[in-house]
Amino acid sequence: GSVPVPKVIHAATRGLEELPPFALMRFVEGISFRELRRTGDADAIAQAAFSAGETLAAIGRTTFSKPGWLSAGPAVTAPLLEGANPMPRFVDSCLASENLQRRLPADLRDRIHTVLWASSAALAVASEETRLVHGDFNKRNLLVRPEAGRWIVAAVVDWEFAVSGSPLADLGNFLRYELASRPLAEPHFSTGYRQAGGALPPDWRHVSKLVDLTAVCESLTHDSLPATVAAELVEIARATVGNRDPRFDLGP
Repeated sequence: GSVPVPKVIHAATRGLEELPPFALMRFVEGISFRELRRTGDADAIAQAAFSAGETLAAIGRTTFSKPGWLSAGPAVTAPLLEGANPMPRFVDSCLASENLQRRLPADLRDRIHTVLWASSAALAVASEETRLVHGDFNKRNLLVRPEAGRWIVAAVVDWEFAVSGSPLADLGNFLRYELASRPLAEPHFSTGYRQAGGALPPDWRHVSKLVDLTAVCESLTHDSLPATVAAELVEIARATVGNRDPRFDLGP
């Protein structure tokens, strides 16, 4: 009732005959935020970004007793990673991956390690948060449409990566392709988030990029990753540790 999602008509949690588990959901009228962004309509993008911020704040109003992975209920099961400094340690485990090492040069791996550990205190604070996190809050998973003269979020889809944690993960994911030199979603996104009750630390943009860097590094460990996607992620990682915009036109 607080976040727009497609209505679930039927969920076959054990599958059906030879089909794997599936869910049947009601169709939602709209287009992805990604499609809207590609139109270049600055006013529409600003309105949808403001609504996305409001929506993310609404998601974060659901809280849990501790951070961690979610199961049915929803309820928290195991922690995301046992022990202190989970984010830097998780990134270190990614940096040891053979797949990642083929894609990231040694000097960049060293810089990522150094930057993450230098920010371990701020990341530790984020690791202790217990709010509902979508886990893949990007422009492909937000359906938007015009309503009463303004573009709004009509539905948030693809919740399979949801966890209990810090909203900075979703903030960083949503703004991964936002360029400071050519902003489109900002400051509308963060303004919508704040006005809907979301709290942001003073250095939220920097810390959210570092939190998102953990997801970028994890993606670079995958076996099946198209070369073009890998190149984008490598440049995003390089730009993050260099505190600059990526040096190519991303546009998803």
